[in-house]
Amino acid sequence: MAGPGAGVQRREEGRGSAGASPGATGLGRPRDGPHCGACSGSRRIACNTGLTSVSALIVSYNVRPYLLETLRAYYSTRGAEAEAIVVDNASSDGTPDAVRQAFPQTVVVALKENVGFGRANNKALEQSRGEFVLLLNPDVVLQDSCVDRLAQFLAANPQAGAAGPRLVRPDGRPDLAARRAFPSPLAALYRFTGLSRVFRDSPRFNRYNLGSISADSAHEIDAGTAACLLVRRAAVDKVGFFDPDFFMFGEDLDLCYRLREGGWKIYYVPDAVAIHVKGTSTRQATQPMLYEFHRAMWTFHKKHYARKTPGVLNALIWLGIWARWALLSVIARITRRSAVSP
Repeated sequence: MAGPGAGVQRREEGRGSAGASPGATGLGRPRDGPHCGACSGSRRIACNTGLTSVSALIVSYNVRPYLLETLRAYYSTRGAEAEAIVVDNASSDGTPDAVRQAFPQTVVVALKENVGFGRANNKALEQSRGEFVLLLNPDVVLQDSCVDRLAQFLAANPQAGAAGPRLVRPDGRPDLAARRAFPSPLAALYRFTGLSRVFRDSPRFNRYNLGSISADSAHEIDAGTAACLLVRRAAVDKVGFFDPDFFMFGEDLDLCYRLREGGWKIYYVPDAVAIHVKGTSTRQATQPMLYEFHRAMWTFHKKHYARKTPGVLNALIWLGIWARWALLSVIARITRRSAVSP
């Protein structure tokens, strides 16, 4: 199988090629510039980078208390005038009314059916105006200056199409999805057999989670996670936003793949920090979400790798994905385990 970004051509001078290895640096330093005079502290950081605006896109489904905390942290760190669009996927817990009452400045789009994560984000994008678009899960709590630091980074590095923060679980463990290489059959095998956990620092066995690269310094990655990712609108305008073929899971990997194919780079910025509870929506329907998780794996492979892969190997990959789904579905029923993705 060809490696991530194989055969990609640079489209615009000054942007990185999709074949660049995760971990590469060459980052620009933010430059001070004119600011509005009304900003101070972390708010001045954004002004100094020439940032015009950030729009937060949040998709919710029956996670009202988490969403309200997410919005509270967002407005606390960005200011009450910041733009946020919430698209609610037909929640039954009164989410739209609760958001309108607590945060009347929020744009709320209440859908009559659950259209999935990607489609809902696409609707949110239509309502947004920001130069930078913040993908934000409703169970992520932004820490002080998180978005400002990501915006500062993108402003200082015009070749960067997206930047993601250090994500931490409530118990202090890192959310490994914050910095990833693109998936491959071998990476899936190493994760499924546990080799990626045994050899955490191995560039071979734990390449998917970039175990050989320090998590304490900014570096290039293949993909971040849509749980919290700041994306340059100009990049989205060129490569498109979320593919509606992904109902849940995989749409962020697909977006990052297309960004890198388009010549943009994606970075991990550990100085920006957010807390991710994780799984608040998916654990409400474990079996359907397990299905969607594995369907997304096959959709990603079929879209980006299948044409370069021999037919027999494609068949084996398809079989492996759905065999894994069947096994994990049985285990989930027996153990009543609600987690869908690690």
